[in-house]
Amino acid sequence: MFVLELTYTASMERIDAVLPRHIEWLEAHYAAGTFLASGRKVPRDGGVILAVGRDRAVIEALVATDPFVRAGLTEYRVTEFLATTTAPALDAHRQQLPS
Repeated sequence: MFVLELTYTASMERIDAVLPRHIEWLEAHYAAGTFLASGRKVPRDGGVILAVGRDRAVIEALVATDPFVRAGLTEYRVTEFLATTTAPALDAHRQQLPS
């Protein structure tokens, strides 16, 4: 599982101009089952996405397609972790520690 942390590198006016395309991008990845949760950081200087994927390379390639990234408006920090304990709603995404 991955935590994707976005940090805005542009003005809010520029962010808001691209936001509809970013939301479409999010919705497509929710529909594909890749994204589990997302939202704005408080204060609003970026956002966070909880994602699942085969491996880090796949997730990093996906991040590069974000309209915010393509427009040079944000930077991503990708953190991979093993979700060994989950709420019941996320049971399908529970992971095992390597042997």
